[in-house]
Amino acid sequence: MTQSKWWSIGGSLMLGLCVAYLDRTTLSVGLQSVAQEMGFAGERFAVTASLALTIFLVGYALANVLGGILTRRFDPKPVVIWTFALWSAATVYVGFTSSLVVLLACRLILGVAEGIYWPQQSRFAKAWFAPDERTKANAIIQYYGQYLALAFGFIVLTPIYHAFGWRSMFFLMGGIGLVIVVPLYMAKLKPESEAPYRTPPAQSAAAGKLTFASLGGAPFLLLLLSYVTQGMLFWGVTLWIPLAVQSVGFTGMSQAFASSLPYIAAVLLALPMSRISDRTGKRVLIAALGLLIPGVLMMLLPMVSSGYAKLGLITVALGLYASSYTPNIWSIVQSSIEPQAIGPASGIINGIGAGGGGTIAGFLVGLLYRSTGSYMSGFVVLGALVILGGISLLAYGRVQKSRLHRDQAARFAHGTREAN
Repeated sequence: MTQSKWWSIGGSLMLGLCVAYLDRTTLSVGLQSVAQEMGFAGERFAVTASLALTIFLVGYALANVLGGILTRRFDPKPVVIWTFALWSAATVYVGFTSSLVVLLACRLILGVAEGIYWPQQSRFAKAWFAPDERTKANAIIQYYGQYLALAFGFIVLTPIYHAFGWRSMFFLMGGIGLVIVVPLYMAKLKPESEAPYRTPPAQSAAAGKLTFASLGGAPFLLLLLSYVTQGMLFWGVTLWIPLAVQSVGFTGMSQAFASSLPYIAAVLLALPMSRISDRTGKRVLIAALGLLIPGVLMMLLPMVSSGYAKLGLITVALGLYASSYTPNIWSIVQSSIEPQAIGPASGIINGIGAGGGGTIAGFLVGLLYRSTGSYMSGFVVLGALVILGGISLLAYGRVQKSRLHRDQAARFAHGTREAN
């Protein structure tokens, strides 16, 4: 299983997350046509479109937190299979409806099901991969699954939308989940009881004792704040980028490529940034710079007038943020949290950070667009917020370093007393 686990576990989950992110972005691609057919184009567009885009994240936020806690006693294999089937069915159903209420309900179901699904990936990574393999495993399962979908999703979905309409996108993506991913998971994923690095039974028995200390104590809040701001940057841009690049002059297939470009940069930069992280071991510093530098770049958007220059700033900012912050943060989390709390902690961080932060950012960009007529004004605010997240992560590093020094001093003192 040593070699095959990278394909059966890592590869299957990477493909699944890739499809999951395509399910999330179909509405962004077809939003203008959906608004016209469901009656919220014109003056209602900014508020109603923000709601339609972010209601997914509301369900996602709640389900990540509760799903990570409530499912920690269940084997992750059946959890990912049933949740994938549920949201895929909801995605297909959107293609049949002309009701805004039904659209919102299906998007909420998508968020709840994907929110329960997300923490299970950390459980698979922890159970099937050795500690020195987990950064690579997290990158394959989560990073590449996420960013490959975004890098090529807009390029694939946009021509489908223009050729066949928005309904075909929902039929296609929901169908892929039901016909391909669910059977693949049933065949390739293994029960946690067979995993070589699963949580020992003694620790599983104590899983009910989820405490603030098991999450890492006060420094956990600094990690959480950094993740909230990165969730705002990621979702604030991702939900609106097809319309944002259109607003600065990109249309047709050039709009599709422009929408994908920041995520292509994220894929290309991932390998060199991961090597730098592995060689230096400075994961906290690199992750913090992955928020600080992109934040500054986003705040420079008003200073350039060319659409190409704006796209360049967004591309470098998103590519650097994603390749520096995302692969490192889960390794940082998994090294600072007790093993039985990894699933719940992943759900809490991703739920509040991506779900909560993303919901706020989605509305923020939409409402600032209504007020200013520019998506860039919202992107600038996101830049300022993500700088705050970078500062928070630097503070986390200092606290952890101080803790380590205190622990080493205490062990040294204890050893000295025993020697005497």
